[in-house]
This record gives sequence, C-alpha cells and structure tokens, in this order.
Amino acid sequence: MAELTHMQIQEYEERLRVAMLQSDVAELDVLIDDRLLFVGPGGGIYTKADDLQLHRSGSQRLSQADWHAVEVRSYGTTCITAVTAQLSGTFMGEPFSGLFRYVRTWVQQEDVWRVVAGSVSAIAAPEQ
Repeated sequence: MAELTHMQIQEYEERLRVAMLQSDVAELDVLIDDRLLFVGPGGGIYTKADDLQLHRSGSQRLSQADWHAVEVRSYGTTCITAVTAQLSGTFMGEPFSGLFRYVRTWVQQEDVWRVVAGSVSAIAAPEQ
C-alpha cells in the first residue's frame, strides 16, 4: 500500500511541476487545497489565492522547473515530500535561478491528494 501511495504522490508532484512551469492556474487550483499555508523563500506566509494570483498575473514565471529528487514519507492519508529542484524564471520582474528545496504536505480526501502546506528555500549546490 505504501509503495502505491508513493507512486501516486510522485505522479501528483509531476503534475504540480508541469502546472507550475506552465502557470496552469486551473490545474494548480485542483492540486492545491483551499486551506493552503505556504512559507516562501523570504519567510512570508502565502495562501492558495496568493499562489494562484502569482501565476495568473504573470508575477511569477518559471522557465525551468526540474525536479532532481523527490523524497516521500507516507502517514496514511497524509504524505510529506521533500523535493530538490533546479528553478529559473522571474519573480516580480526580477530574474532568479538556483537550487531550491520544497517541503510539502499532501492530504488525501475523497481519493484526491492536495497540497495543504509547504515551504521553499534556496539551497547551496552540492560540492563537486
């Protein structure tokens, strides 16, 4: 059962990655819970409405969103993911690029998984 859940969450993470890259607000609306609590890289707290508006308005545009690693831990109808991602794009008109780590909490309700909480932080590139 846990293996099936891990595979499902991997698929949901991929759907989220593509939706973020394409600023697909309709798909993001499906994948993000209405009660989202998200901490951004600067420490600000954001809601689902905030996230959707960033994409809808073009204030955030991703030109690259490559998931390098997705760690999944399942706890019944709750899963925690730690995603290492290479991102680039613009945020509020300013270009950015780097390695980031997302931590997300996915909750299953009525056979659908949605993100209810998360955070993203810039991380240093691993030493070669």
